[in-house]
Amino acid sequence: MNSALISRRSLGINFHSDAPPTILVWAPLARKLSAIINSKAEVALQKMHYGYWQASLPGLKPGDRYMLQINGKESFPDPASLHQPEGVHKASGVIDLREIKNIHYENWKGIDKKDLIIYELHVGTFTSEGTFSGVVNKLNYLKQLGINAIKIMPVSAYPGNRNWGYDGVFPFATQNSYGGPLEFAKLIKACHEKGLAVILDVVYNHLGPEGNYLNAFGPYFTDKYKTPWGKAINFDDEWCDGVRHYFIENALMWLRDFRIDGLRLDAVHAIKDFSPRHFLKELSEHLQKLNRETGTNHFLIGECDLNDTRFINPLNKDGYGLDSQWCDEWHHALHALVTGESNGYYSDFGKLYHLTKSFNHGYVYNGNYSGYRKKLFGTSTIGQPGEKFVIFTQNHDQVGNRMLGERLSNLVDFEALKLAAGAMFISPFIPMIFMGEEYAGDTPFLYFISHGDEHLVEQVRKGRKREFRDFMKNASPPDPFAVETFEKSKLKWDFRDDKQKGQMLAFYKKCIQLKKEYSLLKPGDRDNANAQEIIKDRVMLYTRYNAEKKIAAFLNFSEQSLRIETDELSQTQTELLLYTSHKKWGGNIPDKENPLSYSQDNATIRIEKKSMVLFIIEKK
Repeated sequence: MNSALISRRSLGINFHSDAPPTILVWAPLARKLSAIINSKAEVALQKMHYGYWQASLPGLKPGDRYMLQINGKESFPDPASLHQPEGVHKASGVIDLREIKNIHYENWKGIDKKDLIIYELHVGTFTSEGTFSGVVNKLNYLKQLGINAIKIMPVSAYPGNRNWGYDGVFPFATQNSYGGPLEFAKLIKACHEKGLAVILDVVYNHLGPEGNYLNAFGPYFTDKYKTPWGKAINFDDEWCDGVRHYFIENALMWLRDFRIDGLRLDAVHAIKDFSPRHFLKELSEHLQKLNRETGTNHFLIGECDLNDTRFINPLNKDGYGLDSQWCDEWHHALHALVTGESNGYYSDFGKLYHLTKSFNHGYVYNGNYSGYRKKLFGTSTIGQPGEKFVIFTQNHDQVGNRMLGERLSNLVDFEALKLAAGAMFISPFIPMIFMGEEYAGDTPFLYFISHGDEHLVEQVRKGRKREFRDFMKNASPPDPFAVETFEKSKLKWDFRDDKQKGQMLAFYKKCIQLKKEYSLLKPGDRDNANAQEIIKDRVMLYTRYNAEKKIAAFLNFSEQSLRIETDELSQTQTELLLYTSHKKWGGNIPDKENPLSYSQDNATIRIEKKSMVLFIIEKK
């Protein structure tokens, strides 16, 4: 059992067309293991090789409840449970995974990674309902916005009904308060019918502290390493093969059975594995095998703060084979520039050259000295195509890990907000929007929990205060346990009568349309792309060209309107694509006014403060 099956799930309860249902559990240290069905029938599991236990369960049906009793004593939910209908401390619910597999859109072909325009959302706060069906009701809106993929924050079962999802304790089970596994499958099908890919956030570096019963079954965790969130998962210590198998089966289930298109892997730098074959490499190998055998195009996106291209290098170049990674440093460079913030890790950023470097390299720190870390940091990204990096002006971490959960719209004015968005969409990278930013949403996204353990709740409260010492003394963050904190984080959808929000929404739609329409705005080869500071600390010029065309974007980050002379623009072959200061986008420049003028073949651009102008030039 040291290799996960590509074609079907083996762990947990599985139904078969030619045999009774079966259960398979990894519990290498148990002396006896039994399944207790509906609090009555007890079925003994038989011990197999490598710590696995198995039994046939005739008469078992979907909807039944079961627990696993270890050594004739305590009973726990199944580590591979697909459903925890009454929460993480109660019995597991029986689900026939074949029902999940049958809920799919047959004509779905997937989306090329280079074309991804991602929208990150949290199910519980995206709509007033806070459910999968609530998200379904907003798919027409998302389709009209123009995005083609939604990235869903973790849905694995967690304690209570309020959580970001990173405290999940049953990786295979879908959160009951969101609607459970069948409703999740319906959401995925509905997305595919609308032409939207689905990316699921999964956590393979730790499990949450409450309802985490895996240690009762075996050495799922190790004391060799620590993570900021709890015990490290055992990927390289004794008995690690069963643990690796467990998490690879989990990934394959989401991709194969639920028809998820891609996985976003949380904090891969905290996946501690010093074995010769890193867990991420093994995971990538299984995903590629799944793609070959099924003709699909699943992908992996990692969150990593190490600036280490080993994670995104292909397997045949000794990499871990992730398709892309979140590029936090692009965000940090932009955020520090437009807000002026310099606390904490923002102290390493704040100048325009940081942003130009990120445009050119992805990483700002690619082997140079980081004052914040007080050491040389990062690796070179030369040769890495643009689709290897996912960028954003906001995301759940960068908003939610602020003490008051402020969005960028709470920190900068309307013009700077458009400038930031424009920079994201013209970049050679994959853009990602955080829910609500497309209409300049101003509701906070706060940190919230609903643990049942009062001592743990108090620990979280104290931990939040400690977390902000680097940014703010005498910090007093909102109570993460309060229902009000969760309710405040829900998006407000009654913005239709707000003129400025409507203008921002229209602006985002235009940016997305341009990103889709022009190949020079799409991720890809970066050899012919270049960002440069043409007026120090004030104006950036970004150009990219191919055999037929060139784009040129001028971004004014200063507080003054400027006149810029340039030889980048041909008098007869240049077309204005976008000017963020036009009135239709909430600016003060008439829509028909072109900021470009010529005098004796010299091009001059008049560009308003905090604005971007984008041109496309036909090559002669």
